[in-house]
Amino acid sequence: MAGWQYMLANDSISGKEGTLYATIGSQRRAVAECKSINAKITKNKTDFKSLGQRGTQHKAMGWTGTGTLVIHYATSFWADMMIKYATTGEDVYFTLEVVNEDPSNKAKIGSQKIILMDVNLDEAEIAKLDVDADFLDQSMNFTFSNVSIPEKFRQ
Repeated sequence: MAGWQYMLANDSISGKEGTLYATIGSQRRAVAECKSINAKITKNKTDFKSLGQRGTQHKAMGWTGTGTLVIHYATSFWADMMIKYATTGEDVYFTLEVVNEDPSNKAKIGSQKIILMDVNLDEAEIAKLDVDADFLDQSMNFTFSNVSIPEKFRQ
């Protein structure tokens, strides 16, 4: 069929190929314990009603950035951050850099870099044991208030 286009398997991005970096102040570290990260932007919408229109319209009035980071439970980095807040009241805001880069198709697709700024953890486990677990991991929810995409996949 002329003009038919579809995605090739080789053009997909492997979920295992990428890197996550955390920057707090001037310290930048690879988050080698990362199992997965998911960040999203949700529009904050306000209802709008007008005469002559039975339906409710909606207008975007801002956005909220949220995400989830799942890590292997093998570092005190995240617990330190939460304990600092719990004991001193000093909250920690940081930057996360998410890089998708699959070497099997880098020449064709390229890579993507998303920078999440003003990241703040909602929660982090500070102690954990589990006799039924082969490996310990933890899921941490976070918010962010700024974002950029300095590197995009090629079309």
